[in-house]
Amino acid sequence: PSPSTHRAVFTRRALPRTPHVMSAICAAPAATCASLHAIRASSQKDGASAAAARRVATPLRARPNVASSRGARLAANVSTPAKKSAASAADIDWDALGFGLTETAFMCRATCDVDGEWTTGQLEPYGDLSLSPAAAVLNYGQGIFEGMKAYRTVDGAVAVFRPDQNAKRFAEGAGRMSMPPVPEDVFVDAVKKTISANRDFIPPEGKGSLYLRPLLIGTGPILGLGPAPSYDFLVYCSPVASYFKGGQLTPIDLVVEETYHRAAPGGTGSTKCVGNYSPVLKVQLKAKKEGFSDVIYLDAVNNKYIEEVSSCNFFAVKGKTIATPALGGSILPGITRKSVIELAKKKGYVVEERNVSVEEVLDADECFCTGTAVVVVPVGSVTHRGEKKVFKGGKVGEVGQSLYDELTGIQAGKLEAPEGWLVNVPEGFHDAK
Repeated sequence: PSPSTHRAVFTRRALPRTPHVMSAICAAPAATCASLHAIRASSQKDGASAAAARRVATPLRARPNVASSRGARLAANVSTPAKKSAASAADIDWDALGFGLTETAFMCRATCDVDGEWTTGQLEPYGDLSLSPAAAVLNYGQGIFEGMKAYRTVDGAVAVFRPDQNAKRFAEGAGRMSMPPVPEDVFVDAVKKTISANRDFIPPEGKGSLYLRPLLIGTGPILGLGPAPSYDFLVYCSPVASYFKGGQLTPIDLVVEETYHRAAPGGTGSTKCVGNYSPVLKVQLKAKKEGFSDVIYLDAVNNKYIEEVSSCNFFAVKGKTIATPALGGSILPGITRKSVIELAKKKGYVVEERNVSVEEVLDADECFCTGTAVVVVPVGSVTHRGEKKVFKGGKVGEVGQSLYDELTGIQAGKLEAPEGWLVNVPEGFHDAK
């Protein structure tokens, strides 16, 4: 049943997904908690058939709107916050929040056939997904994602940062991966519904943000290489704080990687496709074992120019000039990168988007990285071939600090935002839709 059709609640002791249970639930949208427990009891008679049924995967878009055993409870009416549960904001210690997954109450989903139109996103309880083992995303990696944040502002409002830019990049990524692009209005509507329905999970102002993860995945089954016959667009979220250990402005130590590359010209480096990120783990984990925070990747052609850190863009400062690698198809066009460039130019800095060599980085006055997850993080040191260059005595640089203060001030509503940068999400937005 849809969340809007009844007020029954499924606890995390989810009902078995046997045909007996599924048909009973789908046939009784006004079922009460008592009747659902009766269904659970009678379903125990299914025995071996229940175990077999659980092994049968169905396409995402065809499955009933029921959370799995690991998902949050099914709150029947999304406008009524659930009581304290495994997915309760009341359980969160905001002062101990890091950058990890905290399950929230709801996610939003829309569907589309390969030659069809996107449905409007609908809220459902956060929970596990069920899909065919032949789904294109599992076999051929046909999927992309986004990263974006919503904030509580100093005046008590809730706003999301530059969603139109994420929608644009999402559509471009879909085109690169041969998937039907999600229209901007469908994208932004789903993001705002997800924020609104999970409002209690947004950290207090100054304690963090609500990280949003839009996904576009080929869920339809296909054996031969080709576009999936159907797709799912989902948005889920999690409250987060600092990405790196030590706190938001703790300088990070980076090491230059010369053997492996993140992306190559003509590839998918400029797209947030699902296959771009796991390959970096091999060298990133090695670097972390050696005491570094992350890795700087070089270009795949000359092996001498800076491209990116594993999940963020890179900037080098020399006097009043800020240099950052130019977008050339192998570097992700970060939304935070774009925002910082605009802010830096307004502050009077000369921003150059071009090739930036390792030697130039080692000669810089200071360096910093940007990204939705990391915001603006100072680089404490860069190690190249065993030689370590420390910036600003391992402390925060003036330029990075200034840009961090302005960006976060805008996001918190303390400073005036350029037009379109902060989009308000009214309380109850998901009810009105």
